[in-house]
This record gives sequence, C-alpha cells and structure tokens, in this order.
Amino acid sequence: MLLRKLVVLGITLCSFSAFNVMSDTVSLEYNSFYNPLKRVNKGSYPNVELAFSVPKSDNCKIISGNITTESQSFPLTYTQEQRIYIPFNEDLKSNRGLINIEVEGDSSQCGIAMQVRAREALSEYRNNELQLVLNDMNGLLDSLQGFPMKYFRKPLSGLTFEFANNKPIIMTLNGETQQINEHFTLGSEKIASLIHLTFSEKPSVVSPWVN
Repeated sequence: MLLRKLVVLGITLCSFSAFNVMSDTVSLEYNSFYNPLKRVNKGSYPNVELAFSVPKSDNCKIISGNITTESQSFPLTYTQEQRIYIPFNEDLKSNRGLINIEVEGDSSQCGIAMQVRAREALSEYRNNELQLVLNDMNGLLDSLQGFPMKYFRKPLSGLTFEFANNKPIIMTLNGETQQINEHFTLGSEKIASLIHLTFSEKPSVVSPWVN
C-alpha cells in the first residue's frame, strides 16, 4: 500500500510500508496510478508524459516485478535506472489490479516517484517547440490537482535539462555558445523568445523547473 505522499517540484513520492531488510514484495493498488495516467492519455498533452520510478539506492534495488489481477499476471517492465512502465488499462482498474515490486534491502526506504517530463528530449529545438512542451506541462499539472497536486501549483518558471554523462555540454542559444553542466535550467522568458537551441549531446530528461 501507499503510506504517505510528498510533493516536490512536480514529483510525488510514495513510501513503501514493508520493513524486511533482506527482500520483500510490495503491492501497490493500480487505481492509485489510473487517474494521473488517464489525464495524460485522454488529455491534449502530446508533448509530455508521466514517468514513474523507484529511486535507486543500496537499500532499494528492484529484483523483479509484475502486474496482477485475481485471474491474470503480466510482467512489469523496468529499466536498470529503475524507471517502471505502468500501462494505462481500463481492465486493470475494474479488476483491481496490483503493481507488485520485489525489492532487495530495507523496503521502508523505498518509494515511487512520479515526474512530469517531456515525452521526447532533443538535441535541437527551434521557434516554439519548447514553448509547446512548457504549455503542456502547465496544463497537465493543472489537471492533476487533487492527486495531490492541489498542494503544489505554482506557475512553472521554465524547464530543466538533465544530461546523463558527467561532463561539460556545449549549448548554443540564439547564436550564443556557452558551456553548461549536467543540469541546466532555461527560464520561461527565454523559452518564449527562443529561435534556435542546440546541445552537443541530447538531454536524458527535460522536466519542469520552479524557481
């Protein structure tokens, strides 16, 4: 079950309730994920998505996972970085599906993170492409109020770009070139006036920024 929720910069953290220090399977109700997934899949937000993950640490490593109902079982897809892919499925809601995650370590230190991010991160943007991403993020966050975004709703200040490799990145913004680190923020005013933006490497994540 989900014990508590904490909202920070568009991320919802839900702590697990088990306390086995070796390994344990934690079961989360699919209904908890259904409503936010519905907002993305039924809304007009083609440029953004919801990403769920189990923050990785020595005390929290995914061993396996599946999605079950009373009569069926499906594999849970997850990455090495512990991002988990939860499908949008009416049958899982009506059949009281469970997301089962087996973790190694102290599962009381684990949780589920939910983040709004760009559906696709690019190494080059032109004109209003980033403005469309920012608009969709604002729209999606507005629609998520009550899950429990009503405790967090401040107009986004811009976008954060994250890069996987811990090395300098060359960025060119409207003809001006500079070196940036693995985290870079671009304010809404600059996004509105953007003509051309390039990075020497494609960002791994583009997410909301609140100043």
